[in-house]
Amino acid sequence: MNDDVPATPVSPAGPPHPDPSRTELPQAEIRRRSHISPIWLIPAIAVILAAYLGWQTLSARGPLITIIFQTGQGLVAGQTKVEHKAVALGTVEGIRLSDDMRTVIVQARMTSDAAPRLTDHARFWVVRPRLTAGSVSGLETLVSGSYIEMDPGAPGGQPERHFTGLNAPPGVRSDEPGHTFTLTASRLGSLGPGSPVFYRDVVVGEVLGFDQPQIEGPIAIRVFIRAPYDSYVRQGTHFWNASGLSVQIGPQGVHVEVASIQAVLSGGIAFSTPEQDANKPMAANDVTFELYRDYAAAQNAGYHDNIKFVSYFQNSVSGLSAGSAVRLYGIQVGSVTDVALRMDPATGKARVRVAYDVQPERVFSTDELPKLSPLQITRNLVQQGMRAQIDTESYVTGQEVLGLDFAPNATPAQVGREGDAIVVPSQAGGLQDIAQSLSGIVSKLNSLPLDQIGANLNHLVGSLDSSVNGTELKDALHGLSGTLNSLNDLVRKADAGATPALKRLPEIASELQGTLERANRLVGSFQAGYGGNSDISRNLERLLDQTNDAMRSIRLLADFLNRHPSALIRGRPGEATQ
Repeated sequence: MNDDVPATPVSPAGPPHPDPSRTELPQAEIRRRSHISPIWLIPAIAVILAAYLGWQTLSARGPLITIIFQTGQGLVAGQTKVEHKAVALGTVEGIRLSDDMRTVIVQARMTSDAAPRLTDHARFWVVRPRLTAGSVSGLETLVSGSYIEMDPGAPGGQPERHFTGLNAPPGVRSDEPGHTFTLTASRLGSLGPGSPVFYRDVVVGEVLGFDQPQIEGPIAIRVFIRAPYDSYVRQGTHFWNASGLSVQIGPQGVHVEVASIQAVLSGGIAFSTPEQDANKPMAANDVTFELYRDYAAAQNAGYHDNIKFVSYFQNSVSGLSAGSAVRLYGIQVGSVTDVALRMDPATGKARVRVAYDVQPERVFSTDELPKLSPLQITRNLVQQGMRAQIDTESYVTGQEVLGLDFAPNATPAQVGREGDAIVVPSQAGGLQDIAQSLSGIVSKLNSLPLDQIGANLNHLVGSLDSSVNGTELKDALHGLSGTLNSLNDLVRKADAGATPALKRLPEIASELQGTLERANRLVGSFQAGYGGNSDISRNLERLLDQTNDAMRSIRLLADFLNRHPSALIRGRPGEATQ
């Protein structure tokens, strides 16, 4: 419309009449739409997504737990995760110190999936790089950072929201198959949590820990052996301490034994089952075994029969200790169990009591065990001279063993009883025997009158000196020299005179041999004429025998004079000249 067009007057009595001179314009009609605009879908979808995410977050949100650690090293609120087998089960929300400033309180929001496993069986510890003498672990955290590891533990248990974290990772997880055993020992040595357990030099388990030692009594050590090696532990199995380096110096030289480098660094335990116990039932969980100090002690424990003996010594046994070998003819038949000093306060007499066990199975097989009692057998051996003595095994280290040796011309002794032990008589031996022998020799030397002997020797030397330098000895030597010169002249003259006669002796012997042959022919013809049983024949036979003897003597004389012409003057060698 234009502003210059006059308005149509309106009658107050009714609507105005249309002006026929003007064209009537259409009236605008406003209509309301019945559908929503698509632009409103965007905020609606955003609200729905926010509600879904909120609901999902609230539904996945688990309980808030509290874990107490000794230190908060490596933990960061909002970043450190709580994991189990590399699966996140929660996140650390807060870290603060306790009121006494001694511990760190960590609050972690767990997922709903972890809520059923939050019981009093669950365990928590911080995984961080660890370098110990026995192992290296947690190296992956150098890149990813530390995290809290959760072990849910065995099924069951009471719900729990407050936990005390472990200072170190546990040796055994709840889902690892195997058996736990308890070992008792008098001392711990180098063993500690994480020390390996060996079976034939294969690592099959580890030490979990040990109970607090009491003032008296053994120490209880808990070990875990993984499956299937736990089935090798029988009721007769023996455990021994395989820690460190074993060096033995004996008659065979230096023997060095090392279980493994890991055992040298962190200690170790080994076990085995004797052949005779291999068919026994498998040991149940938490069964208690004795931990022997070394393999030799465990091997000795494998013998079922142990006969107890006791011997008393009155000399030093410094190289003898519990575990030393008992040898018979150089072969081990037992081991020493105790060495103690005994003193009689009334007399002040001191003795060393040595208790030892002898295993008959080392000497006899099961089928050969004697029917006699051990006491009767011991009495028979003692009657034959068997005595207990200290023998030196190594003169370098002074290590000694107890020897059951048979002494020649042993003094008679009796075999006694001391409780359930048999008392075997003893005698000195080893270095002590040598020392006593040397002491006896020194005592005898000290008892000799050395001063008097020296004075007599000095007097004898002076007498010899005066005799040698005297005129009588010089005159006697001059007279003897003249006599020898005269004797040599006589021998030369006799040799010169007897030489022609000696040269004729072979010719004379030859002529006598011819005469003898002719006489034999004559006798033969005479015997043929007169017979062999006449007086003439017998006389002739005797004559011929005597002639033969004479000829043999002449021949021997000729040979002898050829070799020793001086015998005509001096006589036969070895005979004194009359």
